[in-house]
Amino acid sequence: MKIKDLTTLVTRKTGFPVNQSMIADVLGVTRQTISNRIRTDSELTVSELMKIEAKYNIDLLGSSSSDTTQIFYYRDVFASCGDGNIVFSEDKTPVCIAKMFIRNFSSNKQYSLINASGNSMSPFINTGDKLIIEHKEGNEQVIDDKIYVFCYKNEFFVKRLSKNIDELIVKSDNEDYRSRVIKDEDLNNVNIIGEVVGVIRTI
Repeated sequence: MKIKDLTTLVTRKTGFPVNQSMIADVLGVTRQTISNRIRTDSELTVSELMKIEAKYNIDLLGSSSSDTTQIFYYRDVFASCGDGNIVFSEDKTPVCIAKMFIRNFSSNKQYSLINASGNSMSPFINTGDKLIIEHKEGNEQVIDDKIYVFCYKNEFFVKRLSKNIDELIVKSDNEDYRSRVIKDEDLNNVNIIGEVVGVIRTI
């Protein structure tokens, strides 16, 4: 969950206006820190959300069944924010996730949870983050500048994608990494798994 969404949610749950300065006080950081995190689209960690819950005596993590959904967590699947990871196991475990962590949640969509590895998508995605994936069917589902998990030549990646007629542009958020282009017959080796619609940061 992002801070700009948090203030709206806390305001709705408490019944009185909660602003960014108040959130900064609860988290023990400066208003400038909060502003910077909003600018970089940073995700709140679970421990930060727990602090907000304790301060305002509200439920943000979705402990009631109506606020959660069950999805499969692929514990051994790592999508690379770097040079690619090979998936060795697809063992899955059902877990309950608060719907608020899933952008535009719909009970008609299929989701799963995997791990992120590498720093090419930082600060939006860091190593160790859990990624909520909304499954897509077919490469034609790519929307420019959205973040996707995809398989390319048997390795899994998480990157921003843009699609032209004959090519797929693969971009990183970290400026230390260059964009690359997949085109021609190599496009046949790309399989879009799904769009990243949530990031859970635990530390």
